[in-house]
Order: sequence, then C-alpha cells, then structure tokens
Amino acid sequence: MVTKRLARLNEQLKREVSELVLRKVRDPRVGLVTITSVEVAGDLGSARVYVRTQDPNDELNESLAGLEAAAPFLRRELGRSLHLRRVPELRFQQDHSLDQARRIEEILSDVVYSDLDEDEEHLE
Repeated sequence: MVTKRLARLNEQLKREVSELVLRKVRDPRVGLVTITSVEVAGDLGSARVYVRTQDPNDELNESLAGLEAAAPFLRRELGRSLHLRRVPELRFQQDHSLDQARRIEEILSDVVYSDLDEDEEHLE
C-alpha cells in the first residue's frame, strides 16, 4: 500500500526528474523522453523511474543508457533541491502501461464485436 507521504514523494520526484532531464541533462543519447511515473521503494533507498520516448522512431535503449549514465548527476541535483535525508537511487525503465492499455482495449473490442455479431445472428 502506498502511503500519502510516499505518493507525494513519487509525484515530487517525477516533476523534479522531468525538469532536470529537460533542462540539465546534456547526454546526446537522451532524446525526447517523458517521465511517466516514479515508484519509490518503501525504504526510500531506490526509485524506479518509468520512461517513454516522444518519437516512436527513437531508440529507447539508447535513451535509457544515457539516463543511467546521468543518474548520479540527477541524484546529486535532487539532493540539492529536495530536503530528504537520503535521495533514492534512480533506476530507469521503459513504461509499458500504454502498450498494455492498448492490448486490453483490443481484447475488449474483439469481445464486444463478437458479441454483437452473435446477437445479430440470433435476430435473423
């Protein structure tokens, strides 16, 4: 269960990391990326940062490698701007939630359309 404090920290880290990646990360491997969410571990020792690319033609693995290389810099900058005893270690991962949502939508539309087809057959 995510506590209110942890949820606030997740949102704060998302905003701060997004801003830092946009304004201060100069690694050419990091293209146009969107930080979709952050999940901080319960012990505040690590945080998973979920990332999507803006351009579908961009190589996400290259952007992730650039972000991993920039992680110590980002952590240092977060330490300066946030008032935390311990800034979590950042781990960047691809965000699959949009792909999963599309897949669920496809499955549901197949089910709905097949039910409609069956209903039409029964009416004839």
